[in-house]
Amino acid sequence: MPDTTQFADRVPGDVNILGGTGPSATWFDTSAFRPVTAVRDALRGPGLVNLDFGLFRDFPVTERVHVQFRGEAFNFTNTPHWGLPAANVSSATFRPDGTISNLGGFGSITSTDGSYLTRSGMDERTFRLGLRVSF
Repeated sequence: MPDTTQFADRVPGDVNILGGTGPSATWFDTSAFRPVTAVRDALRGPGLVNLDFGLFRDFPVTERVHVQFRGEAFNFTNTPHWGLPAANVSSATFRPDGTISNLGGFGSITSTDGSYLTRSGMDERTFRLGLRVSF
């Protein structure tokens, strides 16, 4: 790997969020990084958006007995919860002039966050129906 200190003036000061997801896209501007001793947790991934939805309806059967129908939807909009971008800048390869020749996965988001809201990696839209009898 070439000595990149001579190219330090070419590194931008701010990291632009590009918003790409998948193996061939990058979430952030990877030209803002060079192989150095990195700070832990210096990067942030995409935000999380989740919409859970529920409908409940009570039906009186007698004066003391009620039946409740429940319909619930988790991740109602079926929005993917993307994982963090690959943060190992050392996986990138550089040309002799200091430009990047291959990112090696650096800056790419290739998976979803399996621990979202501790629902055991349940990222897809899920419906649940129920019936409750109270007496």
